[in-house]
Amino acid sequence: MNATTSKGCCIRITLTENSIAMKLKLPENFSPEERGQMAEDYFRKGYNCCQAVILAFSDIIEANAGTDSRFLASIGSGFGGGMGRMREVCGGFSGMVMAAGLILPADNPSDMQARTANYSLVQEFAAEFKEKNGGSIICRELLGLGRTGNEEAKPSERTGEYYKKRPCPKIVAEAASIVARKIIALQDPEGRDTHQDRG
Repeated sequence: MNATTSKGCCIRITLTENSIAMKLKLPENFSPEERGQMAEDYFRKGYNCCQAVILAFSDIIEANAGTDSRFLASIGSGFGGGMGRMREVCGGFSGMVMAAGLILPADNPSDMQARTANYSLVQEFAAEFKEKNGGSIICRELLGLGRTGNEEAKPSERTGEYYKKRPCPKIVAEAASIVARKIIALQDPEGRDTHQDRG
C-alpha cells in the first residue's frame, strides 16, 4: 500500500508472510515533542483525549489511509471521558491503541504473526503509559476519582478551572510522544526495534 500527500508524507506498509516492513517518510519537523504539543493543542481546542492523540498524527494517517481529520475525530469521539464518560480506559491510551493499528496493522484475522506484533505493541504502549502515569491506564484512577462509576453523558465545560485541575493535557501530550518515539524507532536504519522478527 503506497500513499503520498502534498505535504511530502509517504507511508508504505508491506505485509509479507513473516514480517511487516514499514517505511515512513515523515515531515521534517516530526518529533515526539512536536507531536506531544500537537496533541495538547488539540485537547485545549476541545477535542477529547482520544481525538487529541490520534489527530496529532492525522497528516501521516491521511497519507496512509486516505482519510481526513474529520473522520479521525469522528471515530475517536466516543472514547472521551474514559469511554463515554464512564471513566474506564483513558481516551489518551485509546488513541495510542488506534495508532498501533496503523503502525503495525493486523487486518487479516488469520495472520497470527501480525496480530501478535500488534498486541505486543499495544502492551508496550500500555507499559510505557503506565510508567509515566502512576501505573494505570484507567481514567478515574488518573483523575483521582476513586471508584466512582459513570457520570452524566454531558461533557464538562472546558474552562480555565477545568484545565487547572485535570492532568489530561499532560497525559495526551505524553501519549502522543510515546507513539512518535515508537514511529521513529521503527525507522532505525540498523533494524533495531523494528518488530520485523516476530517468529
